[in-house]
Amino acid sequence: MRHRKAGYKLNRTSAHRQAMLRNLAASLFEHGQVVTTLPKAKAVQPFVEKVVTKAKRGDLHARRRVIAMLGRDRLAFDWRYLPKDASERERESFETQTEIAEQYFELPPAEQTERNRYGELRKAPRLVRHIFENVAPRFADRTGGYTRIVKLGKHRLGDAAELVLIQFVGAEDGPEISGRPSTRRRKADRRAAYFASIKDKVSVPGAAAAVADPQPPEATGDAESEGAEESGEN
Repeated sequence: MRHRKAGYKLNRTSAHRQAMLRNLAASLFEHGQVVTTLPKAKAVQPFVEKVVTKAKRGDLHARRRVIAMLGRDRLAFDWRYLPKDASERERESFETQTEIAEQYFELPPAEQTERNRYGELRKAPRLVRHIFENVAPRFADRTGGYTRIVKLGKHRLGDAAELVLIQFVGAEDGPEISGRPSTRRRKADRRAAYFASIKDKVSVPGAAAAVADPQPPEATGDAESEGAEESGEN
């Protein structure tokens, strides 16, 4: 019997699983969305929800609780560093990641991220401060459900694990995220295409008679005027 054994094990030890969930949550707070497998997304979703709920309180005790849940107050946004001699590919990657993350929350300035001459991270924004100042205020009027899971319709090479996108809510506008539309959408598209192909050939009952013997408005007006004259003469 598995009493008090609920939760996703993910074929890992407790320490490995805890570290993985913390790193995955930190990446989600940095980028706004993360592509991962379905079991991992379902495992990290309640963890992220609890962190955001505590961060909405905004007091010192909540800050300490969030630090304990994340393991430490780590340096974040190392990907925001763009060297002066960056290549065109690096600049495109930087702009793409920035554009995606800005859909979910305000990002700290890129000047706050610095590296030394050996490439090591010397200065960067703190993750917990970012959660309390940029992420939590976005959901001040929301009681829960800060994240959602979108199935991409793709599978990982090697083990064919189903890939999904876990992201914060609030950026639902825009093109479809999924690579494959739902079954209901495919059926609706097929029905719409079939109706468009036959709508010119379908005749509406009663419309043929109305078209065959139309009564012009002039004739109708003349008939009414003649009827009125005859009634006046009588």
